[in-house]
Amino acid sequence: MEFVLEIVRLGLSNLRRHLLRSVLTALGIILGVAAVITNSAIGEGSKRAALEQIERLGATNIIIRSTKPPESASQSGGGRRSFVSRYGLTKIDLAVIREEFPTAESIVPLKAVGSQTLKDNLRRTSQAFGTTPDLLDAAKLSVARGRYLTMSDMDDRATVAVIGAELAKAMFPFDDPLDQTLRIDNKPFRVVGVLQPVGLSGGAGSALVGRDLNFDMHIPMTSAEELFGDTVTRSSAGSMQSEAVQVSEIYLVAPNRDVVLQFAALAERVVRVRHPDMTDVSMVVPYELLKSAERTALTWKLVLTAIAGISLLVGGIGIMNIMLASVTERTREIGIRRALGATRKHIVWQFLVETGVLSSAGGIVGVFLGVGLSLGIGALVPVMHKLPLIGAWFDRTAALPTRLTESSIVVAFTVAALTGIVFGLYPAIMAARKDPITALRHD
Repeated sequence: MEFVLEIVRLGLSNLRRHLLRSVLTALGIILGVAAVITNSAIGEGSKRAALEQIERLGATNIIIRSTKPPESASQSGGGRRSFVSRYGLTKIDLAVIREEFPTAESIVPLKAVGSQTLKDNLRRTSQAFGTTPDLLDAAKLSVARGRYLTMSDMDDRATVAVIGAELAKAMFPFDDPLDQTLRIDNKPFRVVGVLQPVGLSGGAGSALVGRDLNFDMHIPMTSAEELFGDTVTRSSAGSMQSEAVQVSEIYLVAPNRDVVLQFAALAERVVRVRHPDMTDVSMVVPYELLKSAERTALTWKLVLTAIAGISLLVGGIGIMNIMLASVTERTREIGIRRALGATRKHIVWQFLVETGVLSSAGGIVGVFLGVGLSLGIGALVPVMHKLPLIGAWFDRTAALPTRLTESSIVVAFTVAALTGIVFGLYPAIMAARKDPITALRHD
């Protein structure tokens, strides 16, 4: 024990005697560890954010959507014109899907209605949908105020509506939206509920859904069919365009994740019977996207960690170079110690202690630096747009989520400590192998 303490004391004494050189030598390890932790935090944070957005769509959901085919989007000819585009899912498709999936948790249709949503002088392009009460669970929605649609609303063909959080702000900036009236085209609906904000706006989830769910308006499916029929007419740039879509979307909810991909494959085969080219129907399977996002995130995490690992390698090489120079510089000291009875093992341990202390101290500093950078980046990026000079380069919605993981901290520090020992071993052996007589004669 006394031998170990003496070796440690000598090692620390030598490092303290050349403090600046020791700090510069450890700098590579410090930056390497900080880079590993920071890159891992950024990768993990981005992965969690993307996965959460996809998860909100429902990992057991299969979303089948009517999609306007390219040939229906444009028609030749000039002047004022009117035509009807018929495409997408039909009531027969819905009936067949219900027949083919008797074990489904739920099958929820949505039907887009109206061209505009209005309140007094305020108006927005309609995102109103007829649906059933099951959509609340299928789409992972929750009610902030009031209530959602009920079976009683369906049976009575009630003219009631539940609106998204952003639509409520836009249409009722100063009023309580509950029990107020919103019109879909010229048909009034009483607001009975407001949904909780859905965190998809501007993110991956919004792109998958194709719209911001916070501006949606839900009415009973029976009311939608009775009051609006299948045709929606919109006018723009001197032309009128009507679209006849019987069912806009279908949420097919599998009983568990294990059968989602089987349900998706069967659903595609069922839809292809009536839509062979799938030009007017698309499918979104959040579970597939979830697994793909996990694989992509893992790949990027490995790439970022490998890049950061290069910094540790460079730091280790730096330690080896400095220690080799130190061996040459301290040749006479080595000779004196050998002459006084020190064995080769003592010399090896002395140099390994020095490299171990250097790398371990660098690893500790690197951990604190990496944790600080990870927390700082996550907090700083959202407010960068407020800073002078550089604020114009950042969007107000910019964000770089970070998430620290214990594994990245432990691995980074362990690798840093081992790096110092591994790269310090060769200089230590070189020092131990010096001939004591030759070493004593060294100037």
